[in-house]
Amino acid sequence: MKKIKVGQIGIAHNHGEGKMQAIRKFPEFFEVVGYSEKDGEWIKKRGNDDCYKDLKRYTEDELIEKCDLLIIETNVWELTKTAQKCIDAGKHVHIDKPASGTLLEFQKLLNDAKEKNLTVQMGYMYRYNYAIKKCMDMISTGKLGEIYQIDAEMSTYHTDEYRKWLRHFKGGTMYIFGSHLIDLVVSILGEPKNVVPFIKQTGLNDVYSDDNCFAVLEYEKAIARITTLSAEVNGWGMRRFAVMGSKGTVEIKPIELNVKMTMSTDDYATDAYKNMQMTVPVEDVPTLSRYDDMIIDLYKSVIGEKENQYSYEHELTVQRTLCRVVGEN
Repeated sequence: MKKIKVGQIGIAHNHGEGKMQAIRKFPEFFEVVGYSEKDGEWIKKRGNDDCYKDLKRYTEDELIEKCDLLIIETNVWELTKTAQKCIDAGKHVHIDKPASGTLLEFQKLLNDAKEKNLTVQMGYMYRYNYAIKKCMDMISTGKLGEIYQIDAEMSTYHTDEYRKWLRHFKGGTMYIFGSHLIDLVVSILGEPKNVVPFIKQTGLNDVYSDDNCFAVLEYEKAIARITTLSAEVNGWGMRRFAVMGSKGTVEIKPIELNVKMTMSTDDYATDAYKNMQMTVPVEDVPTLSRYDDMIIDLYKSVIGEKENQYSYEHELTVQRTLCRVVGEN
């Protein structure tokens, strides 16, 4: 079995530790070369995490040269420019989400990767969530009929420190969390013809950032609603993905960690004035396994065993839609 030489650039992203833990679960697939981090503060904060402390630390350029695949886990605002260096060097990349920089910079990265036949995997982990995948299967097989509405929420009750950190991004919670939901909506309905965003600030505890966001994505017949609130009590428990179609409705709430999924079909819910729904048995995704399927998919794409199921065009459409929602160019 072919092994891929892999390294991680940056340890600043909140998902970086989880990605490295996942990679190290599969020594039959990956030879972990090491990691790179130029910021001494991040080394102090995370350099001694179990997944890094026995790995060699390289400069960014050294690591790129030694690896076939780079996992980009820098500060969010550095993701695209760092990944571009890897693409320029002919290396495959996993880029944590969402893409940073301008839309044109991300488009260039994707165009260059396509020209060189390099894998670009974005770190949208809900793509690999078992309940979401089951919902997607129901849609693709026509079980839910024509899709009319999608209602999605990804909220949390964050610390003041985290809500201050959101100031780095136009759109705050919509940029960081809404991107996950936009990815799912675009997978189902494609690019919206119109977006109507509401970007608000709670001002909770005198912290002012874009932490209270809502957006409507408009299609020819369908509507998608996306909510992201960084000051929602039990926000994790309220995370929701619901799809309403002509033949059925599916709701996943919460999306993970005690996931619950229900379904109503037109042949089951025969009384329009009663709550008639079935529980759908679905496996939860343990925290320590959150990225496993994503990493295995990445391996198969890099070695050519499997085509990346998310095309360059899809990734660009997701980012373009996100930029429209948060008002970025």
